[in-house]
Amino acid sequence: MCASSQGLGRACAVELARAGCRVVINGRDADRLQHTAAEIAGEPGAEIVPVAADVGTPEGRRQLLDAAPAPDILVNNNAGPPFRDFREVDAEALQAGVNANMATPIALVQSVVDGMVERRFGRIVNITSGSVRMPMSGLDLSSGARAGLTGFLAGVARSVAHANVTINFLLPGAFDTARLRSNTKSAAQRQGATADEVAERRRGEIPARRFGDPAEFGAACAFLCSAQAGYITGQSLLIDGGAFPGIL
Repeated sequence: MCASSQGLGRACAVELARAGCRVVINGRDADRLQHTAAEIAGEPGAEIVPVAADVGTPEGRRQLLDAAPAPDILVNNNAGPPFRDFREVDAEALQAGVNANMATPIALVQSVVDGMVERRFGRIVNITSGSVRMPMSGLDLSSGARAGLTGFLAGVARSVAHANVTINFLLPGAFDTARLRSNTKSAAQRQGATADEVAERRRGEIPARRFGDPAEFGAACAFLCSAQAGYITGQSLLIDGGAFPGIL
């Protein structure tokens, strides 16, 4: 479970632990990771293995795979690039964004998928973003890299479906996480408004009239990782309270 010390990644780890999985959680902040591991370990029957590492590096990925050399489930997650005007995305930033949100998850899939095929069971869930379906100005790099990941793995999903290995995508909209609150605070400063005013306006743009609860997202992830979801593959599940106005 990549990048799972907080936010939506943590919510997914909690639900998988509740389902009886041995969960390897990951983050770069060792102290925060240990705190999260202790919290999740309080769930009945939970077995949590914390791995403090940068999943964006080969060494970090090796550490994760050493802790779970033959995983049945892989949940790819990583922080997105910071909000910025596309004119400010130089070559270095472009490479970093593509590495974090496309190349890294692909490398992890390459490392685990053959073992899943051999064992005739595997569940791969990639946490991307609602911006893949509904691009937002300022998140162009995130949208592009995650859309690239979706396209790359779409064919892979069809090539391993015969072995009961599924690859799906979860596309979060606005969820009540530390990242959303931080982005709201930054937007408030740019707009000369209060964070509460900005948050209220954004909630008003969502048909559900609220931000998502991370636990709802975690439950969706756990379902896609279950035996019952074996006939769902290559799909992008948008969880955004109805914000996207289209039908596909």
